[in-house]
Amino acid sequence: MNEEENNMKGIILATLLCALVIIISRYLFPVAEITPQTTEQAKISEQTATAPAREETQTESEIFPVDQILSSAPRINIENEAIEGSLRVQGARFDDLLLRKYKQTLSADSADVELLAPAKTKSPYYAEFGWLSTQKGVKTPNKDTIWTVKGKQLTPDTPIIMEYNAPQGLRFIRTVSLDKNYMFTITDSVENNSNQTITLYPYGLISRTPAKDTETTSVVHHGITGVLDNTLHEIKFNDLDEGESEKYQTNGGWAGFSDRYWFSAFILDNTNHQTVKTSRINKETYQVDYLGEPIKIAQGAVGTTTVKFFAGAKEIKLLDKYQKQLNIPKFDLAVDFGWYYFLTKPFFYILDFLYNLIGNMGWAILLFAFLLRIAMYPIASKSYDSMSKMKKLQPKIKTLQERYGDDKMKLQQETMNLYRKEKINPAAGCLPLLIQIPVFFSLYKVLNIAIEIRHAPFIGWIKDLSAPDPLTISVWTHLPIPSILDIGVWPIIMGITMYIQQKLNPAPTNKDQARAFAMLPLIFTFMLGHFASGLVIYWTLTNILSLIQQKIIMKKNGI
Repeated sequence: MNEEENNMKGIILATLLCALVIIISRYLFPVAEITPQTTEQAKISEQTATAPAREETQTESEIFPVDQILSSAPRINIENEAIEGSLRVQGARFDDLLLRKYKQTLSADSADVELLAPAKTKSPYYAEFGWLSTQKGVKTPNKDTIWTVKGKQLTPDTPIIMEYNAPQGLRFIRTVSLDKNYMFTITDSVENNSNQTITLYPYGLISRTPAKDTETTSVVHHGITGVLDNTLHEIKFNDLDEGESEKYQTNGGWAGFSDRYWFSAFILDNTNHQTVKTSRINKETYQVDYLGEPIKIAQGAVGTTTVKFFAGAKEIKLLDKYQKQLNIPKFDLAVDFGWYYFLTKPFFYILDFLYNLIGNMGWAILLFAFLLRIAMYPIASKSYDSMSKMKKLQPKIKTLQERYGDDKMKLQQETMNLYRKEKINPAAGCLPLLIQIPVFFSLYKVLNIAIEIRHAPFIGWIKDLSAPDPLTISVWTHLPIPSILDIGVWPIIMGITMYIQQKLNPAPTNKDQARAFAMLPLIFTFMLGHFASGLVIYWTLTNILSLIQQKIIMKKNGI
């Protein structure tokens, strides 16, 4: 391979790298209300039951404020340290839930994050559970059923009991309990006081009409998620066509809806078989439901089923605790850890440990960068040592170019002989970058998925490490700047450190290749300008530490 071919490959590599950066940037930053279906009961054949599909379409004029809907019917208050809301007595529906520990914005008077919302509001989001039957004349509770309630409030210390006596001699009893966090337990029993054996199917559903500003394209998954038959399934909202549905057979598992920080799911009994279905009911409404195995209840006997319902924040340590204590398969995968799960999750725990040690997530990120640099020191040292020697050889390489400028093959041979004589590997300088790529994306994931970093302040103007630097060019110049160019102070500092670091490395001999690589600091500055500020701060300190390390090695080599 002669030098011209080698330089051409370098130009192509640099061009592809720039294109990849742009593509990744665009991927990361892409630039009448219909109530969930609520028929009383699904169309049921003589042989098979189907989980209810909700069909309460409504016009814009039928959309009401949440407070008005909540006050229009009897409710049971729900409260613990983490959540508050209410359970609708009619239909025994979970449709009102606020997350007390999390605010919608950084404002001091910000409202709590709203997770569940009732039908006939802007963005209905609710869950319900019950029984179905294929037998004629057997009536089970539905969305209009008025239950009799024992208990005034659902708390960790006070479960509630709901009862309904069906006209055919069936007595439905429901016990709902709540732990100190986000887990509900629903136990349904049926006393058969009729004159025949009956067969009932337990079912549950979560139905949702996402808000119009719900993220549908992001590096973090938004949409339907679940682990069924021990396999993770993730379906983005836009991946389902109107009227489309998918069925899954599973023994246990869980399924529901996932947002960046919030999550709801029913958790199934691992010992029984269930059919889980994901559906896009219409243009705006989605549903996840399950149908359990039939339960035969003899005359005078009682049939029972239990399901758990999670509705709350994706607190990673809490999800791990539920996974272990309740034997929920892969429950931590409700958090979108990404391709580098084996790095992303440990990184979170390291950051969380450092945060508990220091008390500030920003300083924890900087300490993490420092510790990571120490761990990578041996590899980086060999790389920088190689680059320093390469830079020291630049005069000799230039002499060879002048001597063999017309004989490309000879120039290539002599250059390689020089590298061998000096024991230099020209490719060694790429090793730290290759190692940093998975580290970079894993940390980026952590800063995007960990609710512990949401609204976490640093110092100065950085009030939320999970958001981009707010002190942008337009803010401190008062000039109208296109959004792609409107970047903050920290990204600019990061770009400067990257530029200085690049200047310490030997420049490519080919001018076109050198110009392409010279553009990288500018490209990364604008790309990272819209990343989480915590990541930009991490990258800046990493560059500074690399500069210090590189200068020490260069001094050792007499440069």
